[in-house]
Amino acid sequence: MLTSRLNLWSRLQLLRSCSTTSVGQQKALEMHDPLQVHALKEQCILVDENDKAIGAATKADCHRVHPGTKDVKLHRAFSVFLFNSKGEMLVQRRSVHKITFPDTYTNACCSHPLHDIAQERQEANQLGIRLAAQRRLNYELGIPTHEIQPENFHYLTRIHYANTGDGIWGEHEIDYILFLQKDVTLKPNANEVSEVRYLKRDEIDDAVAKFNAPMTPWFALILRHRLKQWWDNLHRLNQFEDMEKIQRF
Repeated sequence: MLTSRLNLWSRLQLLRSCSTTSVGQQKALEMHDPLQVHALKEQCILVDENDKAIGAATKADCHRVHPGTKDVKLHRAFSVFLFNSKGEMLVQRRSVHKITFPDTYTNACCSHPLHDIAQERQEANQLGIRLAAQRRLNYELGIPTHEIQPENFHYLTRIHYANTGDGIWGEHEIDYILFLQKDVTLKPNANEVSEVRYLKRDEIDDAVAKFNAPMTPWFALILRHRLKQWWDNLHRLNQFEDMEKIQRF
């Protein structure tokens, strides 16, 4: 047991010490799951603070914390909050294979529209975001695409937040909030998700207190500032729509 702990500590130290050089970064990535490393090559959409698209960068570049400034590149993202017909909310536990925020609890799906996919760059009616959400719900949770169509998502607002994570990998996003109430078929991808469960509204505080792993920073922020009010009004969400203002957390 002691030897295994020392080996794990050595690996973590190597990951940290290698993180500031391109050669070191490559060596560090080689220690991660190959599917997750491959996903870091995907191109995210870079935006300014007003959510205007200004270019593209790999997922790796968009999530790497600058060793000097501690900045993370601002990019476009989305968070899906999925509820069943009984009003229970789905949460997932991110796989230990994830490179950013592994083994953490979060909302149903959190990801990015990709610059690589032309349709996901469409901005009118948040179509690119909706298509990306449909794609990722299928990939992460195995929800058949025919069960969720882009028009099924209820877009509420955008949230701007940043978090430096473990000091190597972090987040800095304009996060589109999508709500969806629908009974769906779940077949989680084990490389992405290690656990799923539905939570009841009146048990959320107790359930979160009993989580045996941390929450992702975006989920914690949204839970603290907005989620409960939105959840209490699942059938009256129109009053919370804000197409213009970006919430700053």
